[in-house]
Amino acid sequence: MQSINTFFENYARALEQYNTKGLSYMYHIPCTMLSDDATSLFNDAGKLEGFFNQGATFYRQFGIAHVRHDVWMKREVTSKIVNVKVLWHYLDTTQNLIYSCDYHYTLKLDKNDQWRIILSISVNEKERMEEWQAQQRAAALR
Repeated sequence: MQSINTFFENYARALEQYNTKGLSYMYHIPCTMLSDDATSLFNDAGKLEGFFNQGATFYRQFGIAHVRHDVWMKREVTSKIVNVKVLWHYLDTTQNLIYSCDYHYTLKLDKNDQWRIILSISVNEKERMEEWQAQQRAAALR
């Protein structure tokens, strides 16, 4: 069985490589993505990949080149379902931090004993991105 940490290491690598097909493969279909502003349900892997393509465009545009993660909490709900809290760190090409944000995930083992994300909750990514962008605008005015 794949470990949770290995799963998120692979997830970070897919983010760094803008591998949207690989990212979508890491999700159970159907899956749900939640934030304070939106609820998105994906019943089709192609549409999920399209969603990730939009995110990859943003990451490229703002210079995100490296992604690190810290698993803060892992709680087994059943033998095949786990809740995980992850702190993501997005860095530029010189390993300088752009921003960090929190996510909560519910993962489920598939029939091949591979973890798949069934629920992804963005706790504060939008706010952290907006804070970073405001800092960039303020620095440009100086």
